Amino acid sequence: MSINVSGTEGYAENAPALIEQWKSIAFAEHHAPVLHLIPAGPSDVLDIGAGIGTDAAAFAAMGHRVVAVEPVDRLRAAALALHSSPSIEWVDDGLPELDVLRSRQRTFDLVMLTAVWMHLDEDQRQRAMPNVTSLLRDEGLMIVSLRHGPIPSGRRMFDVSAEETIELAKRQGFRRLLNIQTQSIQAANLHLGVTWSRLAFIKERQAHATVGASLAFA
Repeated sequence: MSINVSGTEGYAENAPALIEQWKSIAFAEHHAPVLHLIPAGPSDVLDIGAGIGTDAAAFAAMGHRVVAVEPVDRLRAAALALHSSPSIEWVDDGLPELDVLRSRQRTFDLVMLTAVWMHLDEDQRQRAMPNVTSLLRDEGLMIVSLRHGPIPSGRRMFDVSAEETIELAKRQGFRRLLNIQTQSIQAANLHLGVTWSRLAFIKERQAHATVGASLAFA
């Protein structure tokens, strides 16, 4: 049974329609603004909120080792059926705590937070950022997308600014690499005026160590 994760409201109930909708979204088109940042060589990738596994499958096809986190049972089951691969491990876990992942003490070269962060309220975002940070290796990448626009009926979603997210990341020793605005690639969302913030960060080795030291002596 899926754990009760705040922010997943509306996804299980609408899973059949969402699965069909998301099947039409191509990885390369969806992530065109950040493709140049994806590691070229085999890397450990963590995809948080992996949905039906389109991104996880694309990363596996590139030769990466992928841990795909999805707390909604029906989406995770669809992903396993659509994208069975020995290079993808599926995990039932969720933000803000990521208890299952953190208990493993494993770290990654790239963390993807695609259309996930805006489902967390302010307190949850404050708690989530250090937890995500702890899963990323020094000099690793974190890529985030934030949705702006009308909230779909039945969903729990907040209009989270790029500026707030950048500040939260900065406090954890991240340096911003990218901050751009894009339109939706889905026709219905484009018609509604939905836009996206695409953010990318690198976890700096020295900056992170300084943050840790300052906390130790606070």
